[in-house]
Amino acid sequence: MEGTTYGYVRVSTQEQNEVRQLAAMRTFGVAEENIVVEKLSGKDFKRPLYQRLVKRLRPEDVLVVKSIDRLGRNYEEILEQWAFITKERQAAIVVLDMPLLDTRQGRDLTGTLIADIVLQLLSYVAHTERENIRQRQAEGIAEAKARGVRFGRPPKPLPENFRQVHQNWRSKKLTLQEAAKVCGMPVSSFYAKAVEFENLGQL
Repeated sequence: MEGTTYGYVRVSTQEQNEVRQLAAMRTFGVAEENIVVEKLSGKDFKRPLYQRLVKRLRPEDVLVVKSIDRLGRNYEEILEQWAFITKERQAAIVVLDMPLLDTRQGRDLTGTLIADIVLQLLSYVAHTERENIRQRQAEGIAEAKARGVRFGRPPKPLPENFRQVHQNWRSKKLTLQEAAKVCGMPVSSFYAKAVEFENLGQL
């Protein structure tokens, strides 16, 4: 018995247009009632329409996507979904923009093996690129810090009475808690700033 062919169309935002993906599905021969359109990010697979579609897949069925990034953007999760669909559900996947990613029955073992290798390669390239981006960001941050660039929120200015209150605290006219309260600061913040400024010789 021949299975059902489903098309999965995904756009990230309401502004993105799904027209080209829909046209590709129709050209491939996916019936209109079997095309699922979802408007959600591809950062993970927690998408209700996608999850519902995968649960419907049966052996001999085919899931069609226009490009691999329409399935998702996290390649580790794509590998998991790919294995789940093809091994657990025993359905096939066709990626229209990449003919090598086609696991339909009738293809020989070499074709299926090539599809798995190509997917693994794409996963490796995506992972490597993420690592390279992280490394470039870390190097850029380190270089900027070396030039004196500060990151994060600018520090809050100290209260005008901080110097006098600090002196009163060091001369034991005020307890640490009292000094922090007069400055309107948490005790830990007052103490940290006092130590910082003493180390810098500013008090």
